[in-house]
Formats: sequence, structure tokens, C-alpha cells
Amino acid sequence: VQLQASGGGLVQAGGSLRLSCAASGRAFSSYTMAWFRQAPGKERQFVAAINRSGVSTKDADTVKGRFTISRDNARNTVYLQMNSLKAEDTAVYYCAAATMGNDYEYWGQGTLVTVSS
Repeated sequence: VQLQASGGGLVQAGGSLRLSCAASGRAFSSYTMAWFRQAPGKERQFVAAINRSGVSTKDADTVKGRFTISRDNARNTVYLQMNSLKAEDTAVYYCAAATMGNDYEYWGQGTLVTVSS
């Protein structure tokens, strides 16, 4: 599967952005999907994941209550709605796909989110 992330940009603290990740290739609904992020000089960290049907989600504590992951299997797309953004949310955001468990073997190219304080 090929993943293409988009939707990043510059936003003021307190603002919102919605990231999208479009998938092509093998059946999208067969993958668990997730978003990760990597801030400058820091390790990549998990943000949120969603199961194949979209019924179950998991969020990192740092974004709980502010970010929402969702998917549209008919459009082969996963989304990350980000509200109440903070300066510390500044990072390159990556979408990823897993066929088994949390083994994310497919990655998108990343989209930069910059939050100004």
C-alpha cells in the first residue's frame, strides 16, 4: 500500500487542522491505521490509531481530548482532526499502516504541522 499524507501547515496556538492520508494499492480496510509524529531533535512518537472497521481507536495521552482519528474505507482515507493545538504539537506527522497488530510496515512521507505560540 502507498500512503500520501496532506493537510499540514502553519496555525496559531488554539487553532485546528485536519490531516488526511490517502491510501492506494491493496484493500485499505485490511489495515490498522495510525498517525505518528516526530518533532525536531526528538524521537518519533505514537499519536493515534484506528482499527480496520473504524469502530475502535486509541489515542496518546498527550493528545487525548484534542485529536480525533477517523477513517473512510470507501475513500481509502484516514484523518486526524487536531483541535486546541499547542506549540508542542509542532512536528512532522506520518500516517502508517499495519496488517498485523502494531507492526506498522507502511509509512507515508509526512506532513509538517507548525503551531505558533
